[in-house]
Amino acid sequence: MHLHILGICGTFMGGLAVLAREAGHRVTGCDAGVYPPMSDQLRAQGIELIEGWGVDQLALEPDLFVVGNVVSRGNPLIEAILDAGAPYTSGPQWLAEHVLQGRHVLAVAGTHGKTTTTSMLAWILEACGKAPGFLVGGVPQNFGISARIGEGKAFVIEADEYDTAFFDKRSKFVHYRPRTAVLNNLEHDHADIFPDLAAIETQFHHLLRTVPASGRVVVNAREDALTRVLGRGCWSEITRFGVRGDTPGFRARGEPHAFDVLKSGVKVGRVEWPLLGEHNQLNALAAIAAAEHAGVAPAEATAALASFANVKRRLELRGEAAGVKVYDDFAHHPTAIRTTIDGLRRKVGPLGEGPRILAIFEPRSNTMKLGSMKAQLPWALEEAELAFCHSGGLGWNAAEALAPMGQRAVVADTIDALVARVLKAAQPGDHLLCMSNGGFGGIHGKLLDGLARRAQ
Repeated sequence: MHLHILGICGTFMGGLAVLAREAGHRVTGCDAGVYPPMSDQLRAQGIELIEGWGVDQLALEPDLFVVGNVVSRGNPLIEAILDAGAPYTSGPQWLAEHVLQGRHVLAVAGTHGKTTTTSMLAWILEACGKAPGFLVGGVPQNFGISARIGEGKAFVIEADEYDTAFFDKRSKFVHYRPRTAVLNNLEHDHADIFPDLAAIETQFHHLLRTVPASGRVVVNAREDALTRVLGRGCWSEITRFGVRGDTPGFRARGEPHAFDVLKSGVKVGRVEWPLLGEHNQLNALAAIAAAEHAGVAPAEATAALASFANVKRRLELRGEAAGVKVYDDFAHHPTAIRTTIDGLRRKVGPLGEGPRILAIFEPRSNTMKLGSMKAQLPWALEEAELAFCHSGGLGWNAAEALAPMGQRAVVADTIDALVARVLKAAQPGDHLLCMSNGGFGGIHGKLLDGLARRAQ
């Protein structure tokens, strides 16, 4: 079968393309921006990429057009497909029908930590001999690819609540029919799609409705929103993580980089690894609880996590110059920004006592561009000595939003201007933490180059 994928350079659609190619299909695709790293991964798989939405792509005459949610009505290619009566489907629906059918699907949902937890879970199953398939919205460094079909029964998937396609406004994850569902956390996000948190809670409950009675729902015990979701009805076994006291479920005892794992008060394993932050400790508990449902004992799962190499762009050290370290992180929601800074803060020492953290970020997601969470930014950044914001393309006043931080906050409307301000402020021993869900204009390389020139 020949599939032509619209929006192929997105993390989900690109992963789907890899799976389709591995399954023996001919795969081509297009996107408005054909860019690395996904474009490199796809071309390495022998997948032909086309820049833009030209209607001449109809002449490819694929058996099926697979449409990503980046494509909306008015797009010239989709209008031509509709006019021609050509066959089309959504990415999640194609995946459900051609890859997930008959598999033990383990779906990881939540506002934060989906990519990391999905990668942890896939690695646990791999290290314990389950040979899982997976589709991750990033590149797990243990695997070096974002997706594979796998030889085993299990298939691990990052389960996004964003909408499916222009013709299907349900969340992607309702298509996956998981036997094991992880609910990591839940906050208001995707403000361009969901008016409020209650609307997202409804979608999460739709996901619960698809889990069989013999399935397992792994849920963060600390999240009020998830408690409300469960309160609407749950027909499956519930396993909680992050519990406190004598509450049944999984909890951690110790620091995020070295901790015992307890199940209902009994030690079942220990994790020692290089990852930072309480959020990763919770991600580990979720992955361990989910892996147990797929037949991996917690003691085996904790041992496997010792060799977990994390995901690219998760507090990834990009280089060091002039005594200054430069990191790259995907954080873009205020909670994720705060959590990432906290993880690094635990490593370098208390605010005002250890080395400085300079937080450099761009509000790039649709939610952040709308400004619906701008008031949370000072809270998100309070553990950093200095904060630098790229304000280009925003419809709201970043300087005004960051005013409570006083002189600790700097705003610039171009990447080059932002780089200049950071370089002026940076001192030996500093940690420059760059946060964006995009390429951030190559800021990491620009900072490292500028620091190197200064050292010379």
